Amino acid sequence: MNADSYKALSNYIDLLLDAICVVDRHGRFEFVSAGAERIFGYTPAEMLGRQMIELVHPDDRERTLDAANDVNAGIHKVDFENRYIRKDGQIVHLLWSARWSNIDQRRVAVARDISRSKQIEARQSAVYAISEAAYASDDLTALYLSIQHIIAGLMPMWRFAIVLKDGDTDELIFGHNASLQPLTDDIENLDVMTLCAEVICRSETILISDNNDSDLPARVKPLIAKQAINWLGVPLKSQSAVIGALMLQNVADANAYSSSEVELLEFVSVQVAVAIERKQMLERLQRSALYDQLTQLPNRELFHDRLRLAMMHAGREQHKFALLYLDLDDFKQVNDNFGHHIGDELLQHTAQRTQACLRQSDTVARFGGDEFVILLPDIESDAVVLQLAEKIRDALSKPFHLSGQQLTVLPSIGVALYPQHGTTAKTLIACADNAMYLAKNAGGNQVVLSAGVLAAR
Repeated sequence: MNADSYKALSNYIDLLLDAICVVDRHGRFEFVSAGAERIFGYTPAEMLGRQMIELVHPDDRERTLDAANDVNAGIHKVDFENRYIRKDGQIVHLLWSARWSNIDQRRVAVARDISRSKQIEARQSAVYAISEAAYASDDLTALYLSIQHIIAGLMPMWRFAIVLKDGDTDELIFGHNASLQPLTDDIENLDVMTLCAEVICRSETILISDNNDSDLPARVKPLIAKQAINWLGVPLKSQSAVIGALMLQNVADANAYSSSEVELLEFVSVQVAVAIERKQMLERLQRSALYDQLTQLPNRELFHDRLRLAMMHAGREQHKFALLYLDLDDFKQVNDNFGHHIGDELLQHTAQRTQACLRQSDTVARFGGDEFVILLPDIESDAVVLQLAEKIRDALSKPFHLSGQQLTVLPSIGVALYPQHGTTAKTLIACADNAMYLAKNAGGNQVVLSAGVLAAR
């Protein structure tokens, strides 16, 4: 094709929103229609003579060259997608239709900008993925990791964090704070928490880049200390309030987050806030159903579940385990003489002291009133159980300092062993309970095995 042919052709195609490109066998632009400037940001004159591959996103270059070779070999491409980098540094998604002209020995292609549809597709995919993660994640930590992976698939980042307001104190805490690659000095030194606090306080997005220093809120400017920062924070808004902030940070010399990326993250952040609130609510309900509200110890239901698992494990592995039934001597007198608020405080301190004596694998539960049951799985010997029971008895025998009062309340502890004293949960608990009453009837402040008194003070 000669120059006059191109000129005549352009008279008819310059009104097209799509871009028509003619590329020689070596991949250089020979003709570009006027619509190309809307897509690529370059004028046709700026593109002529340039290598096509120079404008392609680095991650898409290899498969773009493969597709170009296919077209040059006579294969007609009608649905090839790739990404180009515009003159302003933004990424544009293109859908190509291309074929080789044997007569002219040139590749002729039509490019359509599908960035908007890709953005809508990414939104829908992210919303679905976040909703699915909210149901599938075992806990908040797992949910945060899922959200991180979902957003990392939408836009570039080196650091990701979720900052939340504590529901009781309104203090800000990191729900999640992760580095996807080794941190650079500017990322390490940035006061992320304070920046997120500003996002939450203002209830609006804050974008920090080299191009918008003058537009930043007055309180934000000192926080970046004239550093070259590439940072984006958006508020997490629930139906009733701002519950926190979600932030991304990239290396300083990367392209600043575009308006379309900001818009996408703001859209996704609504789904993130919904997912977090839902998971928080479920965890509160689960904790309320399985934990004692006063002591925060497992309740009967959770204890029985752990006891069932311990029995299954012990039966399969031929291991022993032990149950301790603990009751505070004369606890009723504390409530009668000092009030129920002191009694409640005493139960809380009893739970804390008992837990401090146990291994991580052990479980102490509150069965009600001043009764506690302790599960000791995988015990080495009966002697180890009795030593641990004595450790608990000794810890609880020391005075309690409660709201200006010093109280000494002594424990009675009954011990039952699996399988010696039973192979069912009902039998083991009954044996330990009976041993505890033997200890109490013998004067209290002692440990009693189901078969008799082992220690007395």
